[in-house]
Amino acid sequence: MSQRIIDDYGWQSTEAPHSCNYITPEILAIISKLNVQRILDLGSGNGALCQQLQKSGYDAVGVEIDKKGIEIARKAYQEVPFYCYGVGDDPELLLEKEQPFEAVISTEVIEHLFTPHTLIRYAKAVLQDRGYLILSTPYHGYIKNMAISVLNKWDFHFTALRPGGHIKFFSRRTLSQLLNQNGFEVIDFSGVGRIPYLWKSMILITRKK
Repeated sequence: MSQRIIDDYGWQSTEAPHSCNYITPEILAIISKLNVQRILDLGSGNGALCQQLQKSGYDAVGVEIDKKGIEIARKAYQEVPFYCYGVGDDPELLLEKEQPFEAVISTEVIEHLFTPHTLIRYAKAVLQDRGYLILSTPYHGYIKNMAISVLNKWDFHFTALRPGGHIKFFSRRTLSQLLNQNGFEVIDFSGVGRIPYLWKSMILITRKK
């Protein structure tokens, strides 16, 4: 059963989310150093990242639970296969149509899930042996948390008035622990956006055990 909080995540166009401005260049730099070709974007939204991957020469596939996002992506990027599944669905539904992937990318998705381990287990199921999972989520650490408190920005940061919004808030330690518990070894870390330790997001590069 798919893990859904709301029926509509608000996709209206092919415009990339603001976070893509600082996450996508780092993602492309990371995967350029890995020997991978077939990549799944897990939680592909309106398809913007898949399009960038395809332009960069990779074989990209998108999986997205939001029907409007899938509709926009399929219309705009017809060369990319998109599937309307959620991380709570059976991974075999995707594997009936696609071969296992060399890498899975999931950007700014896991913080929206009540049970984030389901995303990691889904990724593990559709990856080749020793495949890579590259995961981004908003960064939290002592200095940043203090800054948010001093500036009284927690209401904004928690996206309290947004349908769905952010549910989980990870530090590098807690996300690494979650990944390790679910079959991945963390091999690298990158902070993106702003100066160090006030990063907007963090990217963990991991490998299937």
